[in-house]
Amino acid sequence: MGERMTNEETEIDLLELFFILKRKWWMIVLAGIAGFALAIVFSIFCITPQYQSTSQMYVLSKETTLNSLADLQIGSQLTKDYKVMIQSRPVLEEVIEKLGLNINYKQLRAKLKIDNPPDTRILSLTVTDPNPKNAMEIVNQIASSSSKYIGDLMEVVPPKIIELGIVPEEKSGPSIKKNAVLGGVAAAMLVVFIIVAIELLDDTIKTEEDLEKNLGLIVLASLPEHKKK
Repeated sequence: MGERMTNEETEIDLLELFFILKRKWWMIVLAGIAGFALAIVFSIFCITPQYQSTSQMYVLSKETTLNSLADLQIGSQLTKDYKVMIQSRPVLEEVIEKLGLNINYKQLRAKLKIDNPPDTRILSLTVTDPNPKNAMEIVNQIASSSSKYIGDLMEVVPPKIIELGIVPEEKSGPSIKKNAVLGGVAAAMLVVFIIVAIELLDDTIKTEEDLEKNLGLIVLASLPEHKKK
């Protein structure tokens, strides 16, 4: 019985909160619009645009055949090994030295992303940088240096560069649309949270139902509100 009453009170509270939010819908909408606009302004003027350039390498050398399943498995394993060696410290330090970059190898590693498309032995090297020309030069130098490093270290024919990076014409980030939507939703949710928090913390008695719920007293009679003409 007590559990049933608790559930009813919870439903009533949730219903009250719903009607409170419904009455103050304009505040939520205005907050969403303001958050939307602020996110756009912040993305345009405060976030540095980023550009990406991609180079591709083919893992299998001409010494590897495709006549057996074992050869395919070896190629897949080499792909994983090459991903580690491409972003190794010797390779990245050589790139920094040749291009005269004013960063360390850890910072350069953070700019580099290596992907392996499914069911292939191709590695896609992508570098992100605020300068589109630098992004191209860095990714191409990483491909060249890593190919030579892998060939010398493993004493095999080095992986082939099948596509060099180009100067990107369009920025890869930030996404103004995505940031604007997130900013609008976050602002609206913040206002909803504030409204709900104020309502839950407000213990003033405004109606007969509040008197019965908060103090456990039964209202026997009430006086109608009198307004002077």
